[in-house]
Amino acid sequence: AEKTTAAGKLALYLKEREVDPNAISELSEEERSKTLASRLPKRNRKVLLAAADVYRPAAIEQLQILGKQIDVEVFSMGVDADPADIAKAAVEKAKKEGFDTVVVDTAGRQVVDEELMEELRRVKKTVQPDETLLVVDAMTGQAAASLTASFDSAVGITGALLTKLDGDSRGGAAVSIRGVSGKPIKFVGVGEKTADLEPFYPDRMASRILGMGDVISLVEKASMEVSDADAARMQEKMAKAEFDFDDFTTQSKMVSKMGSMAGVAKMLPGLGGMIDNSQMAQVEKRIKRSEAMICSMTKRERANPELLLTDKTGRSRITRITKGAGLAFEDGLTFMSEFQKMRTMMSRMSKQAGMGVSPEEGGDAEMVPAMAGNRNARRAAKKKGKKGGRGGGMGFGAR
Repeated sequence: AEKTTAAGKLALYLKEREVDPNAISELSEEERSKTLASRLPKRNRKVLLAAADVYRPAAIEQLQILGKQIDVEVFSMGVDADPADIAKAAVEKAKKEGFDTVVVDTAGRQVVDEELMEELRRVKKTVQPDETLLVVDAMTGQAAASLTASFDSAVGITGALLTKLDGDSRGGAAVSIRGVSGKPIKFVGVGEKTADLEPFYPDRMASRILGMGDVISLVEKASMEVSDADAARMQEKMAKAEFDFDDFTTQSKMVSKMGSMAGVAKMLPGLGGMIDNSQMAQVEKRIKRSEAMICSMTKRERANPELLLTDKTGRSRITRITKGAGLAFEDGLTFMSEFQKMRTMMSRMSKQAGMGVSPEEGGDAEMVPAMAGNRNARRAAKKKGKKGGRGGGMGFGAR
């Protein structure tokens, strides 16, 4: 099943995300160095999937379902046909109908079975593929390397596709595959979704294995989900503490498209070994509760968080929202407190990074040098904040 899923993922990657090397060669050296891989020109192949796994029950049906999901045609001759004949007919169909790429899904093998190996050799001799990829489970550890070497000596492969790198394994098998078999890893699967397939970058894998994260891949994933204009608009809202509940929902959906929370966290330096999957499951559960409350808000409340944070009607509004979401009032209070803290923190971080409003635009003139690291300025700003006395906080019901 994992092998068939990998075939669908590969077809989608070739169809939508494969970078066009000819277009890259036309770019200047400066343009190439400044452009993320996700923003480079794409090749946009026309892909045909061939269902040649006639042994595993429902393998053909699974590939057909995947084909519908990714809008890629699947060629099949049923379970009684010979896999070599299926592959040959698929290539002939591709030539007649203008397909430029054929991905043949053959039967999976956990061990080197001579009868099945002979079948693979016949398929390879019949269609003479440009690439012969072995799908390897990263969770098998060091056994993946010997398996790759055995298949290479029996059939002759050009590389491997390593799956389940989003699991607890950090990818030590990747190092072994290259070292023992001598064959490169071409692609890695980093999630369960059909879009969760990436080209293999050795330096990024080394960074993940050492627990240093993979910031480049994280940035590339984010750039695929948000445009530069949207990012600039969100950056400005964060700096001015104008981040609202609609923005929160947009950001949550963007992160979910990038994969699981655990997968995203593992790309951040230092977090890979600190957060386990159970903790990530709790975080995802809290985010779903927050999204349920946001869905119970009116459009005006989502666009204007102050109605819930400082307005005198805030308490009654939160009561209505939590009832609509099927949650307790305390859950609403917790979410409002966390949201306000998050908004304040994002504003401070944006200003520290030089992205905030200037003193001329209404910023705090004292805070600008204080944030720059001047100890005396920080003390002066702190003293000034204390002179206002006590009791100046804004709570629920204040206006």
